[in-house]
Amino acid sequence: MKLIDTILADAPEITRLRRDIHAHPELCFQEQRTSDLIAEALTSWGIPVHRGLGTTGVVGIVRNGSSSRAVGLRADIDALPIHEHNQFPHASTHPGKMHACGHDGHTAMLLAAAKHLARHRNFDGTVYLVFQPAEEGGGGAREMIKDGLFEQFPMEAMFGAHNWPGLKAGQFALKTGPVFASSNEFKIRFKGKGAHAAMPNLGIDPVPAACQLVQSFQTIISRNKRPIDTGVISVTIINAGEATNVIPESCEIQGTVRTFTLEVLDLIERRMRQLTEATAQGFELECQFEFRRNYPPTINHPKETEFLRGLLGEMVGSENVQEFEPTMGAEDFSYYLQKIPGCYFVIGNGEGEHRHGGHGLGPCTLHNPSYDFNDDLIPLGGSMWVRLAEAWLNQPRP
Repeated sequence: MKLIDTILADAPEITRLRRDIHAHPELCFQEQRTSDLIAEALTSWGIPVHRGLGTTGVVGIVRNGSSSRAVGLRADIDALPIHEHNQFPHASTHPGKMHACGHDGHTAMLLAAAKHLARHRNFDGTVYLVFQPAEEGGGGAREMIKDGLFEQFPMEAMFGAHNWPGLKAGQFALKTGPVFASSNEFKIRFKGKGAHAAMPNLGIDPVPAACQLVQSFQTIISRNKRPIDTGVISVTIINAGEATNVIPESCEIQGTVRTFTLEVLDLIERRMRQLTEATAQGFELECQFEFRRNYPPTINHPKETEFLRGLLGEMVGSENVQEFEPTMGAEDFSYYLQKIPGCYFVIGNGEGEHRHGGHGLGPCTLHNPSYDFNDDLIPLGGSMWVRLAEAWLNQPRP
């Protein structure tokens, strides 16, 4: 494993920063203290910063030489609305808020790289260090783009990484094409006519219609889309009624849809709407159908993915660079990849053996109150970002 000596030497300092961020988690678009800490660190290392994109985003600019080439490296900085179960010294000091997804670690790895890049500048061009807010549902990537990220900081490609529990520390995984799914939500309301449960003929019951519709949705998955195309419809909420002897006037259905392509998403949304309206008509109900598209699918570009695969293989050995199995989870790095080429990949966080005394009894998995980032990854992640930036900017122009 080819780690950079200066990053290894700086690891204790960066670890302290990581644990400081972990102890003071901030939710999406509220990351003011975190942004201040990042900006102060970058400035102390001689890196110019730009603040305010996406409300609390920070962009560090490291330039060298005369080339106009540029590459972007991204870390997300927000926390989750989860109450932490860990009780070690750097546990959250804000009840109900926690870095349960490792964004504190992502920030730390990029800060480790930033310090080295500022001191050594072994490249010709510009490295943009993008510290992005609001990945956890806020669409911070989309907001930074809206605020002019790529106009103010034009770059050839962008790369991002997420820690991955269950994958051994020291290993990476990546894949060309779809790696994370689109994330979408729906809400359906049937309105009928309430009545006494003993006299259902006097009402128009929305509950049987809702039950039928939930079952009908699965025919979209099994009979409308191609079997080789991936799609998931999950009804997660059904609300109706307040008493056992009253037929309710209305019934509400909510849930999520996830796909790897926009074409399949278009199909599912269209068929869900058609089935909802037809079911309402068949049961003589009124209906409202709402479908909200959140994050698009995260689709890696072939050239950038294979470039990264080779680079990681040189660092940790090809046997430690695995093929990523796509997940139906979502990631707003997808917005960047819709605009410019790039790759989103994962770095192993281990099984939780890095956690010391005071951790919660739950597993060290993402979005779990017993999770903690593995600080042993900081030298590896920092070295990886440096090697990536140097290799990208020093390669021949395409």
